[in-house]
Amino acid sequence: MTRPVLVAPDKFKGTLDAGEVAAALGRGLLAGGVPEVRLMAVADGGEGSMEAIVRARGGRVLGAPATDALGREVHAAFAVLAGGRVAVVEQAQASGLWRLREEDRDAVAATTYGTGELIRAAIDSGAREVIVTVGGSATTDGGRGALEALGGHFTSRSADLRELKRVLRGVRIALACDVRTPMCGTDGAARVFAPQKGASPEEVEKLERRLVGWARIAREATGRDPRGEPMAGAGGGLAGGLWAFAGAALRPGAVLVLDTIGFDAAMRDSLAVVTGEGALDRQTLRGKAVFEVATRCRQGGVPCYAVPGTDALEAFEHRLMNVEVEPAARGGTVATERDLELAARRIARRLLPP
Repeated sequence: MTRPVLVAPDKFKGTLDAGEVAAALGRGLLAGGVPEVRLMAVADGGEGSMEAIVRARGGRVLGAPATDALGREVHAAFAVLAGGRVAVVEQAQASGLWRLREEDRDAVAATTYGTGELIRAAIDSGAREVIVTVGGSATTDGGRGALEALGGHFTSRSADLRELKRVLRGVRIALACDVRTPMCGTDGAARVFAPQKGASPEEVEKLERRLVGWARIAREATGRDPRGEPMAGAGGGLAGGLWAFAGAALRPGAVLVLDTIGFDAAMRDSLAVVTGEGALDRQTLRGKAVFEVATRCRQGGVPCYAVPGTDALEAFEHRLMNVEVEPAARGGTVATERDLELAARRIARRLLPP
């Protein structure tokens, strides 16, 4: 065995971050006799994406003052990659649902202003390309707050973009979106995700009307209509607002993260890839990081193994992904690091010659 085994898992949400998962799988492979492993945590654009990119690309995580979704001051962070020209801002850092106690959640009042503050701090640091990883937010404001923090001025009918254009001159923004949801409609940001952020049925309809009006302002000011644009509803419409008013590029989160961390080159140089996530289910097949890893392995002719906490997919769906699945936990228990190590040992037996 002359090539390493690449360990490239996503987080096990609520229990282990992607780095912890990768380390446990790596320990298990080494204990099982695999002579060399390479660890590369992955993500799909939601929480943990900034950390995954910095782990792979190097750089610095810089603290920055910002406000949370309810306008309270918090200590947040953004990352500047090696060379200083590329920065990574994670929406959940400032505007994340995790920052709010359940009783404090207010989907109507919640704003992305803090995310805009982090983008502006990244630009002020010298970055000329800003990757915004979108997901895990408490907000459904269509990105209006973020755009105001970047210099946009809006009324209920119009937009003044002069200061926004000055701030963004020479800067490219790319959004790593964790869903393909449009901004508006029956499958839009308000109706699909706002209930998870504390919105009542009446508030959901209020948020939908507000997003429709916001999209009308965008269309009249820029000629870009985010209402039905795929991925524009990510982050409560943050993606659509930045796409319409700031010219941001919208990309599937897993695709952008894997491209940014150099996954393809590492995969082609590997004997096999071991990936994983908390649950393999139908959401996995809709572009989650594990699905993107498996797809690239299939295209590259590299064997792929998946270690999920739980596996809700059928054998046909495993074949569709072209992965061999080795669940870490059985019987509904929560997977531990020890479970991951043991699963990786079982995979090592398949990889090593008899």
